[in-house]
Amino acid sequence: MNSKISIGQYIPTNSWLHRLDPRFKIISLILLLTALFLVPISASYTGLIVISSLLLISLILTISAKVPIKRVISGIRPLVFLLTFTFVLQLFFFTSGNPLLENPITLHISITSIIGIILVFIIYNFTKKYIPFRILYFFVAVFLFFLVQYLLPYGKITTYQFNPTNEGLIRGIFLFIRIIATITFTSLLTFTTMTTDLNFGLEFILKPLKLIFVPVELFAMMVSLVLRFIPTLLFETEKIMKAQSSRGLDFKESKLKEKITQVIALLVPILLISVTRAEELADAMDARGYIIGEKRTRIDEYKLNFVDYLSLFLSLVILATIIYLRVTKIKWKIVI
Repeated sequence: MNSKISIGQYIPTNSWLHRLDPRFKIISLILLLTALFLVPISASYTGLIVISSLLLISLILTISAKVPIKRVISGIRPLVFLLTFTFVLQLFFFTSGNPLLENPITLHISITSIIGIILVFIIYNFTKKYIPFRILYFFVAVFLFFLVQYLLPYGKITTYQFNPTNEGLIRGIFLFIRIIATITFTSLLTFTTMTTDLNFGLEFILKPLKLIFVPVELFAMMVSLVLRFIPTLLFETEKIMKAQSSRGLDFKESKLKEKITQVIALLVPILLISVTRAEELADAMDARGYIIGEKRTRIDEYKLNFVDYLSLFLSLVILATIIYLRVTKIKWKIVI
């Protein structure tokens, strides 16, 4: 399996987090995510410290689970644009607080700046495949987008000012950290939990829905199978793209009309592979006596131990601490 694909992958390292009961693991994840989103978005050091502490906890859990940090980063990479856009948006549109610059920077939307932005975009797309650190290179490209608007005012169409404030900067960092912490926490669940364990944990948590006649076992099986086959299908897609590229098909340099044809040529084999995989899985489940709606037995019985209870207790402590800080109306917004 390609190491660049991180969604839905299980990494067997036999750490304490791997041995944790899947029911308590999912419940603890829900509690931690709830605590993460209960921290109010604020332009203060208090909120930033609290959200940074939660990110630190997620990194400590990742290291203790012996999960390579590169795997976590590879899961964050597709969201680099969203993270950057969110951060820049706060700098431009959040005007409360003290300005960070003595004089605001005037940026120009002009004919020359538009040409410059187009050239930067073209150069970036042609050269990024040769750059080893693409995330840093992306940030350089974003900086150049704004730099050309500052340096090329000729043929001016309109202007706007860039006057970031301390509160806007802190809000941007806050949202940046929150998204990364969310991805890290949720990635840990699939990195450290096998599909069968995840299926059992979901069944246990959703069991109360049986009272309203929801097919919990079927729903849990569907979710676990989806998570299991996401990396498989991504891997098959990558194989097909490489095979087509070796036959002269270029997915990056072709025109829009050609790209539509290439996407169709890629979707057809992927669809056939998906159907084939589904049929093979159905045959395998049928051979093992799986019947929809029937009660199933398990080879392994889950036994709770001290670490399971401790993990749940610590998650509850973190959630209770965040709730206490909100109920006591701590001054999340501090003048800096």
